[in-house]
Amino acid sequence: MSASPIRVLFCIGISQSFFDLPVDRIPEVFAAFKTAFGKLEERFGITVLGTLDDDRVQVGQSSAGWPFTSYIMADVPDLDTVVKVCDQLRTTPVGDGLLWRYARIDTRIGRPVFTEDGVDG
Repeated sequence: MSASPIRVLFCIGISQSFFDLPVDRIPEVFAAFKTAFGKLEERFGITVLGTLDDDRVQVGQSSAGWPFTSYIMADVPDLDTVVKVCDQLRTTPVGDGLLWRYARIDTRIGRPVFTEDGVDG
């Protein structure tokens, strides 16, 4: 990882097509998410700082923007790696399609606000 990783918030929203699935197909989509976003540290060299999933208090399709359903905050080596993580929706198979059919991903890219000494700036 470079000396100055990029701080990234990956924002994942679930689409209506997921909720339109027959109940017996839902586990295959969950398995695809596990494949797509499992072991991110090993696969992409990122440092996951935290995750949050609103799925217990947010029911139904995510809005087109905030609030999303799930979030992953990570320090990422570079922009190419950010793209590779986002590409997981484009490349992970599920049924006869790809994971992007059931979710979207957006990112917020920035830097840490606070350091050990206070506000960075």
